[in-house]
Amino acid sequence: MFPLPGRSSKIEDKSFPQKNTLQIDGRLISWDKPQLMGIVNLTPDSFFPGSRTEKSLAKINTLVSTHISNGASILDLGGYSSRPGAAEVSLQEEIDRVIPAVDWIASNYPNILISVDTFRAKVAEEAICSGAHIINDISSGDLDGEMIPTVAKLQVPYIAMHMRGNPQNMQKKTNYSDILGEILYYFAEKLEQFRKFGIKDVIIDPGFGFAKTLEQNYYLLRNLRQFESLSLPLLVGISRKSMISNVLEVSAEEALNGTTALNMFALCHGANILRVHDVKEANETLKLYTTLYP
Repeated sequence: MFPLPGRSSKIEDKSFPQKNTLQIDGRLISWDKPQLMGIVNLTPDSFFPGSRTEKSLAKINTLVSTHISNGASILDLGGYSSRPGAAEVSLQEEIDRVIPAVDWIASNYPNILISVDTFRAKVAEEAICSGAHIINDISSGDLDGEMIPTVAKLQVPYIAMHMRGNPQNMQKKTNYSDILGEILYYFAEKLEQFRKFGIKDVIIDPGFGFAKTLEQNYYLLRNLRQFESLSLPLLVGISRKSMISNVLEVSAEEALNGTTALNMFALCHGANILRVHDVKEANETLKLYTTLYP
C-alpha cells in the first residue's frame, strides 16, 4: 500500500490489495512516502507531559499549528491515556475531551487528516461524525465488540494495534512462546474478521510497549520487515517510550535523541507512518531517509 524505495517486493494480499492511495472524505490521499502522525493528547495523565493539552483550545491550537507547520499530515487525538497502569476514563469523559477538539480542528484546519485514538465504538462514531477521518484502536476491536461493525458502517481507515488485556493490566500479559509468530497470526485472524465485515483500508501497528517487555520490543523492532508479509501499511509508535528511556537511563523528557535514532531504524526497516510527539525532528529524520532512498 505504501511502496518505499529499497524495500523488498511483497506478495499482494487479495483481500487488502496493495495501493498507494486512500479515499478519505471524498479526497484521494496519496501515500507515496512515509507519513508523520503528530500526537495530540487530550488527557491530564499521558506519560509525556509535553504532549498534554487537556481541554484548552488555546493549547490545542498551539500544538496543532506547530505539528502541521513542522510536517505532520495526520493528527492523532486521544482522550484516554493508554500508558501502563493509566486510570480508567468514563465514556462520557472521553467524549467530552475528544469531540470538541475534533470539531474545532476540522473547522479550523480542514486539510489535515484527523485520527482518533480510541477503543470505544461510541467515541469513534461521534468523532467521525464531527469531522475525524481515521480510527486508531489500541485493541483492534477486542475491548469493544461494537468497534469493528461501527468502523465497517462508517467506511473509514482503521489502525489496528496488537495488545493483550487493557492499559491497566497489559504489562502482566507478556508471556509469549513465539512473540513475532503470535502477533502475525493475531493480525492474520483480525484481517479475516475485518474482511468479512467489509472494512477496506487497514493499517497495522505492532503495539510497542503494549503487553511487551523491553527485550520483546527490541526483538519486534529488529524484525519489523516480517510485517511486510501482511501487505499493509505499518505504523510505528515508539516516541519517547520507556523502551528508549529505560535503556538510556533518562526520563521521557530526555528521550528525544533516542527516539530519533529508532525512528530512522524503523523507516529503514519498512515503517510507513511514524507516530510522534516531536514532528520537527521526525520530519528531519524523514528528509534524511528520503535523501538516502530517493
